[in-house]
Amino acid sequence: MTIFEFFLWSLLKVAVVTVVLLLGVAYTVLLERKLVGHIQNRWGPSRVGPFGLLQPLVDGAKSFLKEDLIPTSVYKPLYLLAPLISLGCALISIAVVPFGAPNIGPKGMDLFQISDVNIGLLVLLGVTSIGVYGIALAGWSSNNKYSLLGALRSSAQMISYELALGLSLVGVVLRAGSFNLRTIVEQQATKGIVTWNIFGGFQFLAFFIYLMAAYAETNRSPFDLPEAESELTGGYHTEYSSMKFAMFFMAEYANMITVGCVATLLFLGGWTSPFGDLIPQPQNILVHALVPVFWFVAKVFCFLFLYVWVRGTLPRFRYDQLMNFGWRILMPLAILNIVGTSLWLAYR
Repeated sequence: MTIFEFFLWSLLKVAVVTVVLLLGVAYTVLLERKLVGHIQNRWGPSRVGPFGLLQPLVDGAKSFLKEDLIPTSVYKPLYLLAPLISLGCALISIAVVPFGAPNIGPKGMDLFQISDVNIGLLVLLGVTSIGVYGIALAGWSSNNKYSLLGALRSSAQMISYELALGLSLVGVVLRAGSFNLRTIVEQQATKGIVTWNIFGGFQFLAFFIYLMAAYAETNRSPFDLPEAESELTGGYHTEYSSMKFAMFFMAEYANMITVGCVATLLFLGGWTSPFGDLIPQPQNILVHALVPVFWFVAKVFCFLFLYVWVRGTLPRFRYDQLMNFGWRILMPLAILNIVGTSLWLAYR
């Protein structure tokens, strides 16, 4: 393969994955509005298109057409850069996520992963950690006390819960012996659900810690303190409008999808079937390639459903409760899980 062909195929994969991710973001918003509507005994979007399916397109057009206001007292370079950092990190992190079993397409390119990196898990953690700069810079550059308080809350919250999140994944890495996401999935793929890390690997505690830390990392209810409209008007994005606000909005939902993908890969067997080898593999090449993708998407969907269910059920924490839960409960549990997993592996 020539360099030009490699560049062309890589560009095509990036374009396809980006479009699919942005469509996923749009319809995750619709999913949330419909589910929360039913939880609260109302309909949610139901007028634009059949069952409200065209509502995300209208919302996107509205964001483009709204007046773009820039307050006179902001520090403009960082004010404009902040939403780009947030959305950019959210989109870049999906590059190392494998969506299906290895399938070599034309010119020897892997069809279901943009880049297979040996330290894929570390790349994901590193890129998502940089995303906090977008929120912190947005709050500081807005020259607004509510925005600054939201940015400070977000910085403290992300630093606190990133430690618990990172430690919760150590047990999975110890079991797999690798940071490569494909290797971690293949280590769970032998007998279906009984060999997934959450069950067969005794990483249920790690999954719980990861789940709680992920809610906090993505600023989702009940950990949505950086936005807290009842206290901070809108938090770090108070002074943003039009597409700049939409970029923060898209980054939040893209991060939700990424978190769901990581949970699926590390704890739920990735693209593998929960039935293991009990179901014979399809003989058709196309179906054989797409069935793993179906299982992967189904697991991510279940994770997003849980996200929305928690939002419609639990009230927001107080800030002292948020910090206590992270440092006094999740951190000791994460360390306990590492010690327990190490002892179990040594005993084996």
